[in-house]
Amino acid sequence: MNVRRWIALSMVAALMTGCAVGPKYERPALPVPSGFKEPPPEAFKETKDWKAAQAGQPMPLPAKWWEAFGDPQLNQIEEQVLIGNQDLKVAEARFRQARALIRLNKSAEFPTVSVGPSVGAVRTSANRPYAPGNVGAGGDFALPFDFSWELDLWGRVRKNVAAATDTAKAAAADSAAAVLAVQAETAFDYFELRSADAQQRLLNDTVAAYTQAYELTKNRFEGGASPKSEVAQALTQLEQTRAQSTDIGVQRAQFEHAIAILLGKAPAEFSIAPAVTQLQPPTVPVGVPSQLLERRPDIAASELRVMEANEQVGLTKIAFYPTVMLSAALGLEGTSLLNWFNWPSRFWAVGPSLAQTIFDGGRRRAASESAAAGYDATVAEYRQTTLTAFQQVEDSLSALRILEKESGQQRDAVVSAQESLGLFENRYKGGVDNYLQVITAQTILLSNQRTEIDILRRRMDASVLLIKALGGGWDVTKLPAIHT
Repeated sequence: MNVRRWIALSMVAALMTGCAVGPKYERPALPVPSGFKEPPPEAFKETKDWKAAQAGQPMPLPAKWWEAFGDPQLNQIEEQVLIGNQDLKVAEARFRQARALIRLNKSAEFPTVSVGPSVGAVRTSANRPYAPGNVGAGGDFALPFDFSWELDLWGRVRKNVAAATDTAKAAAADSAAAVLAVQAETAFDYFELRSADAQQRLLNDTVAAYTQAYELTKNRFEGGASPKSEVAQALTQLEQTRAQSTDIGVQRAQFEHAIAILLGKAPAEFSIAPAVTQLQPPTVPVGVPSQLLERRPDIAASELRVMEANEQVGLTKIAFYPTVMLSAALGLEGTSLLNWFNWPSRFWAVGPSLAQTIFDGGRRRAASESAAAGYDATVAEYRQTTLTAFQQVEDSLSALRILEKESGQQRDAVVSAQESLGLFENRYKGGVDNYLQVITAQTILLSNQRTEIDILRRRMDASVLLIKALGGGWDVTKLPAIHT
């Protein structure tokens, strides 16, 4: 009864005196501006697809943000990416691995009980020193149960669990960042492929137009109205454009293969039919820089690693305190099966133990300094991740604004080039100019038309990059609730 009372009092004392050693976490100061330097384009306003955020709240985009581009083929591909992409499977497995480590660390909150039964024959040596009077052979039948429990007076176990929890949440944020990256890369490659389709159609149409021009020069030559040099010039222009049309196939094939890999398929098992779609960049709400802290999964993961590093600092400080263990052993031991389970065969021992390192040559102090330096490094990485996020948003905003203006200017250039070509063709047919003027005008028009298509591609890519920079449809509320 006295032993049981002593154990109960020890446990109560442990619960009353237990405290967590180490610094309390506070979010590091961040260089967050009040607004972005680059204002969003005039077209960026609230629409039926994008809703403005309430004051002081994150402004999440729709989870299926790609639907705002209005392309059914893209919607279908994006849905398949989440199922087949291998990088996402890796990220998900890393999260499950980190979550299992929480349970591993949490198991230290409970006692460890082990049993080690043994059966053997024993003979005592008659010549051993201080031999008792009874010397001979006998049996040894033992059934011991061992009990050990660390009293978490200083919070070591709790901090290990907290650190593992932060690591698991960071892995969940990493998984969300991987999802966003794969979704954005899929949209990016898809728009590159569709731009190649637009270039292909333009070049095919141009080849058809140049074929007619070649036939015209050949007929004029045969009729004696033009020199043979103009036929050669027209043929050169035609074959050069055919070569450019063929070369587009290389780019298109590479982007199609890239999309197949993103879907987790072999390129031989996947294809996208050529098509020219009338795509335009959607409007995207931007918000304020401070909202990025809640909307970017990579920023959330970086901060969670700061929290985990803070727990590690606390753990190195706990190492300076003694470890208190409560241990017990009980069981049965006899000389034969007949008396193994008799009441007199019982044995037990119980009591606390304390372990304190007196001298370690500076090992604990070095570990503490290492943890503090590691914390400072994760804080710097956290700040750098945040600054990079601001830069990515600013880059995308400036690209969209400038490209929007450039797109209008390029459209004017295409219209002017078309008018110029028409004039030179009429003058050539009327015998006023030679065919070199027509070829020059054709080259200028084709170059401007290809540039116009390329500007649209860059605008689509910049829209995808802006959505990615804003965190897609993610925010910190989507972090899994990990109960410890």
